[in-house]
Amino acid sequence: MEKFVIEGGYPLSGELTPSGNKNEALPVLAACLLTDEVVTLRNMPRIRDVEVMCEVIESIGGRARWVERNTLEVSGAGVRTGELDARLCQRIRASILFAGPLLARMGRVVLPPPGGDVIGRRRLDTHFHALEALGARVAVRDVYELSTRGLVGADIFLDEASVTATENALMAAALAKGTTVIRNAACEPHVCALARLLNAMGAQISGVGSNQLTIEGVERLGGATHEVESDYLEIGSFMGLAAITGGALKIHRVQPDSLRMIRAVFERLGVYTQVNQVTGADGRVSAELLVPPHQPLAVRPDYHNHVPKIDNSIWPAFPTDLMSIAITVATQCKGTVLFFEKMFEGRMFFVDHLQAMGAQIILCDPHRVVVVGPQPLRGAKVQSPDVRAGMALLIAGLCAQGRTEIYNIHQIDRGYERVDEKLRALGAHIERLPAS
Repeated sequence: MEKFVIEGGYPLSGELTPSGNKNEALPVLAACLLTDEVVTLRNMPRIRDVEVMCEVIESIGGRARWVERNTLEVSGAGVRTGELDARLCQRIRASILFAGPLLARMGRVVLPPPGGDVIGRRRLDTHFHALEALGARVAVRDVYELSTRGLVGADIFLDEASVTATENALMAAALAKGTTVIRNAACEPHVCALARLLNAMGAQISGVGSNQLTIEGVERLGGATHEVESDYLEIGSFMGLAAITGGALKIHRVQPDSLRMIRAVFERLGVYTQVNQVTGADGRVSAELLVPPHQPLAVRPDYHNHVPKIDNSIWPAFPTDLMSIAITVATQCKGTVLFFEKMFEGRMFFVDHLQAMGAQIILCDPHRVVVVGPQPLRGAKVQSPDVRAGMALLIAGLCAQGRTEIYNIHQIDRGYERVDEKLRALGAHIERLPAS
């Protein structure tokens, strides 16, 4: 076990290239099992969750091989079973993503309950209802057993716009017989990216980017090469980090459309950014995001001076994965703001760590907190309860005065690649040490 030791209070400045999107990397890895041919995945983040997904693939006979620092070659040619290892599945929520492709490929999946972040109940019903509509039989015991004599296209209305349920239904439908329509589908950037990979493999998916996807099933899929987009959640995390430490940051390879709501919410907290188009030496046009130094950090009240509310919802609303980051930023902003977490009843429980560091936060109920700022933070010993809360506490430690020790940092490593190295390059005083 390891910990981060931080000496806070230093402005962080410089340039950063974000890693590949974790929430895209995991479903595209699962999709590789839909074919016997090799799928090459570029810009894959070297994070714990990706490594566990690779272990799951290899445990059932597939192959996942790093050919470069961030390039994976994946082959499902050797897959002979749909029974997943319980020990591996307990380490990662995304193990549920193997249900759709293995059901389509093998006709049977035995899925132990998936693990992952402890942020409240995360129902799987939507996944199973969608797969049942395609012709799966679902038996629920201490494991989930799914089987089929052949998947057939169907008109599916998801009872919630679940990202991973949409992804599972999409992968299963790609090899189902006939036409599938998925209504109330999630349309986050990583869902669109999965659809693009499947189409590159030979699938016939239309409606990408909307909440209604139409899939014409095909008999087989082939190999492809796919590049994972930059992680807009990592970009949002570093936007907040630069702002509250007072530094200037340039972030390369951003997708501006993925950042519209994130930038709008940060502006309500007095954090302003700029997006520029740049042309590289190879002639390719990309975008970069600038976080200027010495931000106003003042909450913008609603009209008539009402306390503003920041909440989250499905795309294109503010993402739940950045709520912890935004709350931490608000502790350093002048004014009062209400945060309303609509999706998970456990995500707010990390705020006791911020309170111990000096933040003025009222936990109203499992879904709402009120933050009053600015309040100077002081170093403390804290635990990382999940990926995003861990990053939020890391940001808090970097802006706090004194020494902060963060334990359980494997949670942060699950979603952020080489985060301590990136931070040191920006001027952070952070060490990774044994947690003895």
